[in-house]
Amino acid sequence: MKMRMSSNAAIAAFVFLALLLEGCGGKRPPAVTEAEAARRRAAAASAAGGERSRPQPVDSGPDLRQLSSDQAEGTDFPISDETGEGGPLEDVRFDFNQATLSAVAQGIMEKNAAWLQAHRQAKVLVEGHCDERGTVEYNLALGEQRARAARDSLVSLGVAAERLRTVSYGKERPLDPASSEVAWAKNRRAHFTVTR
Repeated sequence: MKMRMSSNAAIAAFVFLALLLEGCGGKRPPAVTEAEAARRRAAAASAAGGERSRPQPVDSGPDLRQLSSDQAEGTDFPISDETGEGGPLEDVRFDFNQATLSAVAQGIMEKNAAWLQAHRQAKVLVEGHCDERGTVEYNLALGEQRARAARDSLVSLGVAAERLRTVSYGKERPLDPASSEVAWAKNRRAHFTVTR
């Protein structure tokens, strides 16, 4: 009986101590959002006597690269026909059964991102395509992975995600309908349809 009372007393003491320590921890300061941090920086700059009266150029973040006056304003690009072929962005190719961008594909993505940075009004549908081998379901899933890989690459290169949508056509819309290695290599791709 003494043993049970002392263990109950020990448990009660432990609970009391835990509650006491929790109450002594103090409150955490509220999290500061990015908007609040920007507001505080602006207020501090104006309080410092307006030393920064001119807006400072922004050199990072999505779609924030400064454009020179001789660069395109975003209205001088062709819109592809309904097939989307022949647009201003180059397709990227994938290896068989892969959704990873090769070094060559990454170089193409850098050029595509630069074009999109210079044409801010352009929006893009990123299409994932596969060759004819495999089931419809498998190729739709693989096409989605390819489209997302291409979209994620553009986002990592500074293109705003809001400008990009993805779709998978699997093996349903081949660029080359032949059944050969050459045709299959053409069909394993991410294609970019540009709109305004």
